Amino acid sequence: MGHQNKEVDPESLRERRHGGCLSIFLVVSIAFLFVAVTALAAAGMMSVMQLRSKLESSLPNSPYGMAKSTGDTSPPVYKMQNVVYLRPDTAILGNMTMEWSPTFYGDGETIGSNYIYDKAQHSLKPQREGMYFIYIQLNLTCTHKCSAGVLSINVGNKLTCHVDLPEKNRPVSKKCWTVARLGVDKLLTHMTVSKALPYWKLESTGSELGMFLVD
Repeated sequence: MGHQNKEVDPESLRERRHGGCLSIFLVVSIAFLFVAVTALAAAGMMSVMQLRSKLESSLPNSPYGMAKSTGDTSPPVYKMQNVVYLRPDTAILGNMTMEWSPTFYGDGETIGSNYIYDKAQHSLKPQREGMYFIYIQLNLTCTHKCSAGVLSINVGNKLTCHVDLPEKNRPVSKKCWTVARLGVDKLLTHMTVSKALPYWKLESTGSELGMFLVD
């Protein structure tokens, strides 16, 4: 049998050790970056959720409901200046510009002095530029054997709300919202449907278009 050389080259040993340390460093660095990115994403999500909760809590309930619960029929000025609530005038679903009406209570109505609603043109116009919390609440019921379809509501180019309607005979509710900067331009609300949906009904109770000035 030939003689086996058991001597180890010191230079090769140093290279192997250096390579091993480099591999460990790379693994630790990648793991650290992954943890950091995950933490940043979680922090960002929490910030968004906190902002959403703050904005939604800032948006008061219907002024009519508050006046009724407090027994005060005078318009809450600080609310009525910055808030508008409108309810749909029609229950029919189709391709159309939606018509809305305010809710009246006491001597006031749910259109703040910061807004103008043009009944003839079905347009809503804020009179002050700024950031607005815009939402739309939809409450739909099936009156017969309904077919499935998609209902879409567009508030100008600021908010789009899609509702998937099932074949089942059950009510459907959805709320969509956004925060957007508005000028003093008129906003129209357009409804579109994927196909004819004659047995679906948009309920005036529980359906609203609303806006609230954030700043």
